[in-house]
Amino acid sequence: MKDMKHLTLFGLGLVALVNGMTAQSYQLHSFEKIQLTDRFWSEGATFGDFNKDGNQDVASGPYWWAGPDFNARHTFYPDTRAWQKQNKDGSIKTIPGFEGALGSKNTYSDNFFAFSHDFNADGWDDILILGFPGQESSWYENPRGNPGYWARHIILDVTDNESPTFADLTGDGKPEIICSSGGHYGYASPDWAHPEKPWTFHPITPKGPWAKFTHGMGIGDVNGDKRLDYLAKEGWWEQPEQLDGDPVWKFHGFPFSPGGGAQMYAYDVDGDGDNDVITSIAAHGYGLAWYEHIPTAEGITFKDHTFMNKEPSENRYGVKFSQLHAIDLVDMDGDGLKDIITGKRFWAHGPHGDAEPNEAAVLYWFKLERTKDGVDFVPHLIDNDSGIGTQVMARDINGDGLPEIVVGNKKGTFVHKHSAVKVDRDTWLKAQPKALY
Repeated sequence: MKDMKHLTLFGLGLVALVNGMTAQSYQLHSFEKIQLTDRFWSEGATFGDFNKDGNQDVASGPYWWAGPDFNARHTFYPDTRAWQKQNKDGSIKTIPGFEGALGSKNTYSDNFFAFSHDFNADGWDDILILGFPGQESSWYENPRGNPGYWARHIILDVTDNESPTFADLTGDGKPEIICSSGGHYGYASPDWAHPEKPWTFHPITPKGPWAKFTHGMGIGDVNGDKRLDYLAKEGWWEQPEQLDGDPVWKFHGFPFSPGGGAQMYAYDVDGDGDNDVITSIAAHGYGLAWYEHIPTAEGITFKDHTFMNKEPSENRYGVKFSQLHAIDLVDMDGDGLKDIITGKRFWAHGPHGDAEPNEAAVLYWFKLERTKDGVDFVPHLIDNDSGIGTQVMARDINGDGLPEIVVGNKKGTFVHKHSAVKVDRDTWLKAQPKALY
């Protein structure tokens, strides 16, 4: 069902030099929220062209919806889960899915992350599902337009951590599952000639205290050697020159988020040529920060720049919300700088758990601005009744340069379609978030 159009107003200054003059245009952006379902099936969602018609579709839980309008729903694995709700008159109603916002009890799905990839190189996008932490990961083979459930291939028996991802860590042009397993940080990769067979987990650390509910993980080139390093809440592991034999990676300790946050990124926030680190501080509490890369004679250290926390006064614009359990990093406005997409995970531990569980399930993007006074992340509200899950994904799905956002969580599955219009400077200025200091 289509929801009301929720406008997020923000500006994009594109500077061009024409005959020695500076011309600037301004844009106001809006997001149309489309709720695909109000049932709780998963904590993540992904985009992919599953029917090979050239349009990006959405997958979340056991379903995929055909783009560009997302009206036609298809089932790719059995949707037999259900729960019972007692109505006020005492009658019982059976509701498909897991108990989420339509109920009152805390439950969890068996589907935490979704990604798309053509695993068997047949030209059709398949779907990867990372299940409940500590359980298996599987990819579902696209039947190439034929009816019925998609063939399931269980590829990793134990996928630990609450912020795993799927990306090319090793630089071989093929993605891996980046996760922990059996007490080790590491990654899982297949024999690409037989991707349906169990994948091999490659530990990069000695065995440690990392378990299925450990939070905070990511990858990025911290030291500038063109190899992606491994980020976690307690520091980063430097990728060695050779990976043969699964060597232990060199550890560099730094307390990015002692309790563990969400996905982590290495990115040059301040434009000084080296990569900083971006993460949330506590997935079930408060805090969003970037950590400035500081080279020293002893090695790399970081300076904490927490720009949103528990109190409104801790953000320049008076914004605060809790449970930042997922982050994506994408250039939302085409200015060449990557921005932060995050929000509130709705009912991570139910209606009575964690900080402010029943506050608005907001979804924000924080625009990165580099000014003469330093770095600023300007908050722009996208929606206040969808939030995030353990995953949030922003991708330009129609080629207009404006990323759409997909969310799966206990409120259902949502697509936020992105558009922009040019306006004059005065209109743009009136729409900007106002800094308090």
